[in-house]
Amino acid sequence: MPRKILVTSALPYANGSIHLGHLVEYIQTDIWVRFQKMRGHDCHYVCADDTHGTPIMLRAEKEGITPEQLVERTWHEHKRDFDGFHVDFDNYYSTNTPETRHYADTIYTRLKAAGLIEVRAIEQFYDPVKEMFLPDRFIKGECPKCHAKDQYGDNCEACGAAYQPTDLIEPYSAVSGAKPVRKQSDHHFFKLSDPRCADFLKQWTADPAHVQAEAANKLGEWLDAGLSDWDISRDAPYFGFEIPGAPGKYYYVWLDAPIGYMGSFQNLCDRTGLDFNEYWKPDSETELYHFIGKDILYFHTLFWPAELAHAGFRTPTGVFCHGFLTVNGLKMSKSRGTFITAESYLNHLNPEWLRYYYAAKLNGSMEDIDLNLEDFAARVNSDLVGKYVNIASRCAGFISKRFGGKLGAVDMNACAEFSSAFAEGAIAASYEERDFGRALREIMRLADVANQYIAERKPWEMAKQEGREAELHEVCSTALTLFRDLTLYLKPVLPKLAEQVEVFLNIAPLAWNDIWSPLPAGHVINDYQHLMTRIDPKKIETMVEENKQSLAPTPEVAAPAPIKHAQHQQNEAKAETAASPWEPFISIDDFTKVDLRIARIAHAEHVEGADKLLKLTLDLGTETRTVFAGIKSAYAPETLVGRLTVMVANLAPRKMKFGMSEGMVCAASDERGGPFLLSPDSGAQPGMRIK
Repeated sequence: MPRKILVTSALPYANGSIHLGHLVEYIQTDIWVRFQKMRGHDCHYVCADDTHGTPIMLRAEKEGITPEQLVERTWHEHKRDFDGFHVDFDNYYSTNTPETRHYADTIYTRLKAAGLIEVRAIEQFYDPVKEMFLPDRFIKGECPKCHAKDQYGDNCEACGAAYQPTDLIEPYSAVSGAKPVRKQSDHHFFKLSDPRCADFLKQWTADPAHVQAEAANKLGEWLDAGLSDWDISRDAPYFGFEIPGAPGKYYYVWLDAPIGYMGSFQNLCDRTGLDFNEYWKPDSETELYHFIGKDILYFHTLFWPAELAHAGFRTPTGVFCHGFLTVNGLKMSKSRGTFITAESYLNHLNPEWLRYYYAAKLNGSMEDIDLNLEDFAARVNSDLVGKYVNIASRCAGFISKRFGGKLGAVDMNACAEFSSAFAEGAIAASYEERDFGRALREIMRLADVANQYIAERKPWEMAKQEGREAELHEVCSTALTLFRDLTLYLKPVLPKLAEQVEVFLNIAPLAWNDIWSPLPAGHVINDYQHLMTRIDPKKIETMVEENKQSLAPTPEVAAPAPIKHAQHQQNEAKAETAASPWEPFISIDDFTKVDLRIARIAHAEHVEGADKLLKLTLDLGTETRTVFAGIKSAYAPETLVGRLTVMVANLAPRKMKFGMSEGMVCAASDERGGPFLLSPDSGAQPGMRIK
């Protein structure tokens, strides 16, 4: 039966450009939505610009325009970039709208009536230079939980903890650099610590349908530590919605940002006749999914469900969380030219190349993905041009020149493996589970099958031999049918290329079940036009060079930063521009001393009495090893079984309290999060040595 689905992505902030890191989420969401629509489901994808807050107010002031003018201009820039990458929203709106204000007021007044809003006098940081109370994002300092430096005043990007700005160690104003002073002000709080909220969230987050296993582990830590009440108001001057009955008090931007999902959907309903209440009432039978980055997990899986549940609205069916993007294995950097905007990419490269590469990396987990620019070019050239497009380019000309553009009979035996793969449903299941990498590996395997069929029959030789016209006609018609089927599978990832193929093959827009209908004999196709070129590495180099920015300081702040902070900025600049951050280097002989092997996790279990450890049984092909790994906070044991990873095989065994550990698995982590287990590419087998 067709499902009714509402899908959102996190709202991009209207104070900056869309960059390649943002696009991981929007491309991931768009692929999933396109797949659902191809399957015949009633799926709606809405989003909006997040427009409120002090950053918008200050930037507009600096540019000499109103905040409304700034957010209007940014909306058009964001929409242009999303359109450029074929992100097909059903509605792209703004939070600075009557619809969002209506639902913000509705939720606030209902929570207040339920006794979940409380007004308290608090001490708040005040900038004596700018003469304004400082919002959380304009106070920076040391995280009180993990002690990471230069963290914002509301939550830590390193450990994910949420806290009050006054909890920061050695705070400073991000507006002027001045040391803030404390002043008292009345603020409105959402009582997240109320037993009603806490009990609800413990139950809601325990449902594996709502959050991924690794997210549930993190949420469990936060819930066990106890939830704090949430400050949802800010003092004037502030660009946002004023709280009803509270002059000079405004909704904190994080309150009305997710409510923007509701505002955007209401706008869509008003335009199309959809029933808003059918999707948002507490007993709704529709589905609601949020795609977000792991840095905003706290807001979307604790604050947001609690607000909705206690304000009389439905809660999300699922919150799908993804990791961050690195480029060439490192954090995006302006000095290295890898902090690349969407606009800059589109000036040089085909957007569907990036859509394909991201899809090949995404697996439905919270793991970070890496855009390796060399691998990016190699994979696109090999898979899309060398395997997929090559099928049409090798066979279409024979149909046009020798058979008047009409297809012949199709060899159904040659199509059997495609039909079998479709019937088994592995590709559909992979798309549904957001494991796009697994889907594309299977699709490329089928592309290899199609290319092998062509290579074995050699239509170019048939064309030179008399009496083989019928055979040539069948082989090329079969190849183009297989090409049609591959296009169907790839359409969620490559929508514009699929449209070109539909024109070339003279067929209606492909739906998921069309694979059961081979292209009929006598069907007329159009002349083949070149579908995709290879990536020229020089274009990538040009793009990177054009994005390199000097880290020389510019006089932008109203007052000098504190000496300690200024020194920290200088140290960051030196680190960015250093010739090499990796010295002293090791030799190849040093590296070869470490025996890194591919291992399959045959079994994983909790270790009784250990807070951080999991016990792993690793299959090395010829033997098994027991390893105790400190990854319990990030992984549930059942999610690891069967997974390939990397281990240090020649590490001396270590006797531990819980048993003998016979090696070490490799994982990555830093102040941004972790641990994240390493995963080899497809094709790797247990026991293979990494060289």
